[in-house]
Amino acid sequence: MKKESVNINDLSSHLFWDVDSTSLDFSQNERLIIQRVLDYGLFSDWKILINQYGIEKIASVATQLKDLDKKSISLISLLSGIPRKKFKCYTIKQSTNQHWHF
Repeated sequence: MKKESVNINDLSSHLFWDVDSTSLDFSQNERLIIQRVLDYGLFSDWKILINQYGIEKIASVATQLKDLDKKSISLISLLSGIPRKKFKCYTIKQSTNQHWHF
């Protein structure tokens, strides 16, 4: 399968509001790009991400991320077949004491 030529500016601008998006590269900044698209990306961003990396690569990077939204963990777990317990961010959140709800 041939990958289409993709530029970082093809992703939604709200994903990288705090960094200079012109300095980002798909190979050097894959952790940041994957995390932002998983947590805040639109469907069009997802299509670019899957085209660029593939589900296996996205899942392997996501398992090493320390902070990811619960919904993002569930989605990538479902798509990749990797149990949620294998994600570092899932185990970190489970071991962190939560505030009491009164």
